[in-house]
Amino acid sequence: MSVENAIKKLDFEKGNGLIPVVVQDHVSLEVIMFAYANEEALKKTIETDYAHYFSRSRQSLWKKGETSGNLQKMKDILFDCDSDTLLYKVEQIGGAACHTGRRSCFFNRISNEGLELEFIPPIEKDK
Repeated sequence: MSVENAIKKLDFEKGNGLIPVVVQDHVSLEVIMFAYANEEALKKTIETDYAHYFSRSRQSLWKKGETSGNLQKMKDILFDCDSDTLLYKVEQIGGAACHTGRRSCFFNRISNEGLELEFIPPIEKDK
């Protein structure tokens, strides 16, 4: 299947032009991020081999790590059985996937006791 045909198979309409993207480290398989892509972001990701997303707050395309240096090199792109969710398997360059400077965006836990904030310090950049 060509790239264009694969993209046409995806259901962007269900999310009003956006499709959810789960981002996973390609080696550890840890889920490190969640974002959205529109068709343009997906095409840019495929063309450049680096993750691009659509920012709902800024209403614009963005390349992950463009300003922070925490790029995501694409290793694999999969989509689910309903063709409405993407899974990006990436090499996280720079260590931090989260805008808070942490390896993963998923560091808060809800338990029977309530919300537990798991202290995971931001990754320190080499100076």
